[in-house]
Amino acid sequence: SITKERTEVILQGTSSLDPNDPAAVWEEFEFKCKPGDLRRRPCLISPYHYRLDWLMWFAAFQTYEQNEWIIHLAGKLLAQEEEILSLLATNPFAGRDPP
Repeated sequence: SITKERTEVILQGTSSLDPNDPAAVWEEFEFKCKPGDLRRRPCLISPYHYRLDWLMWFAAFQTYEQNEWIIHLAGKLLAQEEEILSLLATNPFAGRDPP
């Protein structure tokens, strides 16, 4: 055990023109094995981990300044880059305009 509580980094996007609008709907980018939807069956792959999911776990222990790669990841998600989207379980913006 590493910690008693697990802090998670969650990446979300919105199609709203004004992201500060209280009516804006934010949708989560879901990872293949990172904890997320409680209704989803846990991902068990042993002894290996999906690297991005593993890095997201450790990023939650630090600030984004210590993990600048998260900013680059978010930019690639905004650009809907296929290589990055292939690392995720779901893309809530598939078939729609990017967030």
